[in-house]
Amino acid sequence: MKSHSGKRGKDIDRGILEYLAEQDWPVTTEMVAKQLDVSWNTAQMHLYKLVAGGLVKGRKIGRQNQWMMSRGEKTGEN
Repeated sequence: MKSHSGKRGKDIDRGILEYLAEQDWPVTTEMVAKQLDVSWNTAQMHLYKLVAGGLVKGRKIGRQNQWMMSRGEKTGEN
């Protein structure tokens, strides 16, 4: 079984939050996965975890999931 570039969960979460904070428009799971060099499934799992934590908002447009920072959220230390 292939690992996801040796990245740890918190590193992936931080990378997602930093990437989303830089974006002016919602991004897809595929865009997040490519940016972080992880599988689509890994990106999706972490995005859902961040949604559950209230840090990210997601919506489904057709067959595509789109993601953005929750209003007022900033990256950085909690």
